[in-house]
Amino acid sequence: MMRNEETSELNKNLLSYENLEKQLEVLLIQKHQLQLQFNEIKHALEELKKTKGAVYRSIGSIMVSSSREEAEKDLNERVELVQVKLNAVSKQEERLRGNVAEAQKKLQEKMKQYEKSAKT
Repeated sequence: MMRNEETSELNKNLLSYENLEKQLEVLLIQKHQLQLQFNEIKHALEELKKTKGAVYRSIGSIMVSSSREEAEKDLNERVELVQVKLNAVSKQEERLRGNVAEAQKKLQEKMKQYEKSAKT
């Protein structure tokens, strides 16, 4: 009877660990997408500083003429927003990595207990 309880507990720990790993994977994808957005906006700001001609902004699916100041203000606001999101995701990643490490440790302990009881 003890063997079934141990197997059940081991399976529960394994599922918990796998779930946390999947959450971390999704979070890392989100972080990567935010980093790409951040880099794209920073590049747009650099190009805006270099250009001497007319400036256009994308609003929805159309391009509209804009002042350089308005375009720069919009891009700077977008940089700030993405930076806030990146900071939040980074904090969440840090917590999740800790949870994954803790779950991995518990899983390893349960596996050792399971192996010991299998030998006896």
